[in-house]
Amino acid sequence: MTVQENIYSDVEIACQALTIEQAGIADLVDALRNHHEGYNLSTAFEKTIALIYSLKGRVVVTGIGKSGHIGRKIQATLASTGTPSFFVHPAEAAHGDLGMIQPSDVVIALSSSGETVELANIINHARRFNIPLIAMTSQANSTLAKAADIVLLLPQSKEACPLGLAPTTSSVAQLALGDALAITLLRKNRFTPSDFGKYHPGGRLGTKLKFVRDLMHINDEIPLAPPHMPMHDALMIMTKKALGCIGVISNDKKLIGLITDGDLRRTLNQDIRKLQVKDVMNTSPLTINPDLLAAEALCLMNNREKPITCLFVINEFQNPVGVIHIHDLLRMGIA
Repeated sequence: MTVQENIYSDVEIACQALTIEQAGIADLVDALRNHHEGYNLSTAFEKTIALIYSLKGRVVVTGIGKSGHIGRKIQATLASTGTPSFFVHPAEAAHGDLGMIQPSDVVIALSSSGETVELANIINHARRFNIPLIAMTSQANSTLAKAADIVLLLPQSKEACPLGLAPTTSSVAQLALGDALAITLLRKNRFTPSDFGKYHPGGRLGTKLKFVRDLMHINDEIPLAPPHMPMHDALMIMTKKALGCIGVISNDKKLIGLITDGDLRRTLNQDIRKLQVKDVMNTSPLTINPDLLAAEALCLMNNREKPITCLFVINEFQNPVGVIHIHDLLRMGIA
């Protein structure tokens, strides 16, 4: 390390590296928005999106070394946001994994230099079976770029590595452009939070993306009463079910009203022995369907002038099929 380098603190060195990589991202944005040196990255990007959007097969991502690590992350992001994809290691491809790549697929090959020897078998396989090949590289005249149908040419920005050897800024640019592809496809495919939840059932994220049907109380746990039931009997049901509410159903089992603890408090100045359920119930209760995200149900409970603690879940025939309580949501970490 030189004397000059010794004057910088560790944090300052880190900030310099991040600033250089930030400039690399700025170069990438500029390349997407503007025509440079006879090459238009935006046109190549739009062609890539159109190709993948109309794809009948899957996106096959490949690369080796640092580009391979970045490629795995890009593939994982594509898959989790609704674009069917998988990663093929170039070395394994030469030992049978080429059979995974079908004519209906498209290959995205990552190599900053475009001269990665290990990619040769995959490139040849793509050419032999007329499989579309997309190159993500920094070298327009490289072997990979010349073989590709579409070239996503990355700007040759300064590497954050002071030796100019370790791929740093170039790796960040690969990752950023891969994310840009995934997010563009996500929006083009109208991918929703519900769709996202299907691919993320585990962990805290999976919890946030659970549906109402996964958490609601069902069958005998649902407190129900007919409109002419005496209120003291309904109160016994409410106490037994312990959800702080009771649904009122018609003869054809449709939900026609709701009584909550708050409704009961408003009857304290009356003789409950003389009241029937129909005298106390709210005839226009807020209801939800079982396919709503649990997080959305929590928002409905909270985003009211007077927050509520439970919601009845009904089907398309207005029949109650469940009850969800705010405590169930909070217990699962949905907040």
